[in-house]
Amino acid sequence: MRAKRFFPIAVLALMAGLAAGPGLAALTDVPAPVPRPDVPPQTLAAPPVDQTSVARFAFGARSEPAPLSARAIGSYARGCLAGAVALPVDGATWQVMRLSRNRNWGHPALIAFLEDLARAGAAEDGWPGLLVGDLAQPRGGPMVTGHASHQIGLDADIWLTPMPDRRLSRQEREELSAISMLRDGTRQIDPGRWTEAHARIIRRAALDERVARIFVHPAIKDQLCRWASGDRSWLRRVRPWYGHHYHFHVRLACPPGSVGCTDQDPPPAGDGCGDAMAWWLSDEPWRPSDRPSGPRREVLMSDLPAACSQVLVAE
Repeated sequence: MRAKRFFPIAVLALMAGLAAGPGLAALTDVPAPVPRPDVPPQTLAAPPVDQTSVARFAFGARSEPAPLSARAIGSYARGCLAGAVALPVDGATWQVMRLSRNRNWGHPALIAFLEDLARAGAAEDGWPGLLVGDLAQPRGGPMVTGHASHQIGLDADIWLTPMPDRRLSRQEREELSAISMLRDGTRQIDPGRWTEAHARIIRRAALDERVARIFVHPAIKDQLCRWASGDRSWLRRVRPWYGHHYHFHVRLACPPGSVGCTDQDPPPAGDGCGDAMAWWLSDEPWRPSDRPSGPRREVLMSDLPAACSQVLVAE
């Protein structure tokens, strides 16, 4: 079993915004198209790269970060990252997976968040440590394979498999499979896999004011709705979406100082439980005719903010 399942590309493309139900025609989490962010004119020169280039190949070929001030540029699914920092592959309370992908780069705010979450989760929530999946490429931007988002260094996939009590080898980090929280062949939580520690680590992430959204499988959102007590405001940030039963996807809001970084609109009011979950718990969203499908148009350099051309070629 692979560590994560790649759903049809067009489904992933919709992850720039997530749905709250009651149907695909009324998704309140999907943002309207956003114009390219304004960039101070003094920072821009003539585009130094071919604007007809396919962006995913251009950014996928860069193995080092842009030596510029840290800045998330554009939107989560149309942007890039300057001044990226790598999450160290080993920490006391985390380990980075799939090292061959070179996707453990992020805005410094994301790296700080992950280190904070890993330490606090181990100390206070009974979570032994994070297995961290994809963050972003060294210069962000579209990826050759996989995600449509993760482009500005503010997205992170965290496995729902707890960290073992030993250091994994590089080979294990490539081959070890993440564990689904669902009963095999169903859309229901497997109580033999899901624990209260899973709920606590997701709640801790959602309580952090740096977080804009957390994406989980609808069955996990439902489980959290049933588990939560007292202050339930954090549930608003936990959004149901297809997939995400092997990992939870944390998305930070644009950090201060990231000129041209485009936030999503806030999630709908309320905890997102009750009637808001009814559609997701029905069979309707899982019918093939209701699932997004079809080819994705290639993202060209001209589709990205102008500053991304400078990020791409900066030395």
